[in-house]
Amino acid sequence: MTNILHSKIIGTGRPLLILHGYLGMSDNWKTLGTQYAENGFQSHLIDQRNHGKSFHSQDFNYDFLSEDLKKYMEHHHLEKANIIGHSMGGKTAMQFACEHPELTEKLIVADISPKYYPPHHHDIISGLKALDFEKINSRSEADQELSKYLNDSGIRQFLLKNLYWVEKGKLGFRFNLSVLSTKMEEIGENISAAAQYAGPTLFLKGDASEYVVETDLPEIKRHFPAAEIETIENAGHWVHAANPKQFFEKSFAFLNR
Repeated sequence: MTNILHSKIIGTGRPLLILHGYLGMSDNWKTLGTQYAENGFQSHLIDQRNHGKSFHSQDFNYDFLSEDLKKYMEHHHLEKANIIGHSMGGKTAMQFACEHPELTEKLIVADISPKYYPPHHHDIISGLKALDFEKINSRSEADQELSKYLNDSGIRQFLLKNLYWVEKGKLGFRFNLSVLSTKMEEIGENISAAAQYAGPTLFLKGDASEYVVETDLPEIKRHFPAAEIETIENAGHWVHAANPKQFFEKSFAFLNR
């Protein structure tokens, strides 16, 4: 059987596909996904390949991630869907919308541009690789070890959500660290120069984030001529987690237009 992405589907109504970022998982979106589901959407909280409970593969770039989404829609008999993507998930969503406008109702991109980003997750990867699960037996021990590499407790908690008991007494990560650590260049890749999606598009950027800046506007408009850009207050890169209330209000208003 073809590998189909794992997802948690909440509610009934208009299909809304939600894609997490690098080293994230569908669970990061449970609260917001439930909120959309309570307001007329069928939320599909998706684990992208090499993340969460989805399949692991040596193949990893936005061509594969976009194709995964197409197969997912076919598998679930979805003719058209709204899509929200954060960071890496936003790049997947952008590429998918450009390749399959006929399958895309509306596109929401959370705190990422179509441009190239140099690899910048080295500290995180070094910290994750340093965790020895032969010796670490609890989440708190893992956090303590990781704190030697990452000061930010919020980022550590985000990463440690991926911990699970592989077997009795042995912890491990759900994401495929060996592949993801060698594909950092792919994560930052820009979408193809000719790619364009003319449908309704909303970019939501954090006011304290440097991922989407003023000079990105021409490139955003070149790929997404109908794009609107709004700012989420009191939010860094994890806009949906930092200010979920405003993120929901702005995204919901756009989806219901």
